[in-house]
Amino acid sequence: MAKHKDAYNPFTLVLVGAAAWAVPGAGYVVLGDHKRALVVCITIALTFCLGLYIGSIGVIDSVGAKPWYAAQLMNSPGVILIAQHVARTNSYPVYGRPAEIGQIYTSIAGLLNLLCIVNSVYMAHSRQTQLEAQ
Repeated sequence: MAKHKDAYNPFTLVLVGAAAWAVPGAGYVVLGDHKRALVVCITIALTFCLGLYIGSIGVIDSVGAKPWYAAQLMNSPGVILIAQHVARTNSYPVYGRPAEIGQIYTSIAGLLNLLCIVNSVYMAHSRQTQLEAQ
């Protein structure tokens, strides 16, 4: 069998990972798995939006809640823009149980997206190693 020249390309892994972080599920689109991408995108977006609905946009706090913010940041680079807006205006006070639940939902959405990022990069790596084996 003929070997595929340059079958292993680390740029592909970076592209899949960056796409999966930029838009939840986009890593699977790059790999051609559109159904999985749609399920992942809808699930993560709804979980994140539900957290914002329950706790308000103020739950994304890059100053006062750094561990939560680190998990929320795994959703998308758009979280950075939301955090900058919240920090700049400082007019979104959040208190009590809804704030806690909102932080939990948005953080869980971020961690779920992190799992999907790792999975899509692993799938891309597995495909490349299978090509090398042939």
